[in-house]
Amino acid sequence: MKLIKRILILLGALPVLYVGATILVATIFKYKPSGIEQISKIEEQFYLNDTTIYSVLIWNIGYAGLGAEMDFFYDGGTKVRDTEDGVRRNLHKITTFLQENDTLDFILLQEVDENSKRSYGINMVDHFNLALPEHFPFYAYNYKVPFVPLPWLNPMGRVNSGLLSFSKHIPAETKRFAFKGNYAWPKHLFMLDRCYLANYFLLEDSTRFVLINTHNSAYDDGNLRKQQNIQLGGTLVNEETAGNAFLVGGDWNQCPPDFLPGMAQEIFHNWVFDTINFVPLDKAFMGNGWEVWWGNNAPTNRRLQTSYSKETSFTTVIDFFLSSSRVEVIECNTIDLNFANSDHQPVILTFKIKRFDE
Repeated sequence: MKLIKRILILLGALPVLYVGATILVATIFKYKPSGIEQISKIEEQFYLNDTTIYSVLIWNIGYAGLGAEMDFFYDGGTKVRDTEDGVRRNLHKITTFLQENDTLDFILLQEVDENSKRSYGINMVDHFNLALPEHFPFYAYNYKVPFVPLPWLNPMGRVNSGLLSFSKHIPAETKRFAFKGNYAWPKHLFMLDRCYLANYFLLEDSTRFVLINTHNSAYDDGNLRKQQNIQLGGTLVNEETAGNAFLVGGDWNQCPPDFLPGMAQEIFHNWVFDTINFVPLDKAFMGNGWEVWWGNNAPTNRRLQTSYSKETSFTTVIDFFLSSSRVEVIECNTIDLNFANSDHQPVILTFKIKRFDE
């Protein structure tokens, strides 16, 4: 009886030991980026101008693991990761699309894995660098956890992921800005360390053009996103005060401001719009002359409760651009790929940069 009792006590203690060990390891190896990190800086001077029409693409590629066949446990589905064949097939299709659009001046990607269990250890940073040889790459981690224990019976495991910005033009410098604020302990040990990645380009009028790749928080009550908007807004105000132009693009995990559910259902009548998880961007942090740009031809994101069905899957718009008054936007369109290889769709914007004295 004593032996059986000891065994039962040991078995009862195992979950506690497992959780304790997981938290300890996560604490020891916690990724702790500084507030601002210098990614690159060059002494040579290369300039953009006010006569060229530039083009930029934003796309959260969902680590090539959230194609049309996938659902995801964190969104109410049951699956944790796609098959390896599925990930490689999605990655091939995503890469083909980017190569077919390699004339774009700038490409801003989110959720690009470097060595993660969920994407079978594929180094997507190296992969895209090889696929886009005419672009200069800039990468910043925003998710670096040695072991994510959820779900308990089929954990996500190791995650290394981040923002990847490509440019055909050489920036004077590139910086990673850590978003302040996070979830409470111990949850924050296993969540993303959100950031935005800024490329600074010299302009012929002696000012700069700042292109920012952002991926804001999800799965919060809105407070984190509000804090992040205020912080990002402070950065943008500083740039504008210095006379610089800016353009921000990425996955905001918020709908554009003034983008009401009724309007969405009218515009996107061929899709089912999500009116439940609806968080609009608060315009309070925006300065005078700033404008939001999104493609009104198709949604940019689908919810992952189930595999994708155009007739039943909830969709929304959370991938868009924010421009300063010195950026003249010519066109903005969402590329409808039917969510075949990611839970997001790419958005392409064309623009010109106005001179400082215009």
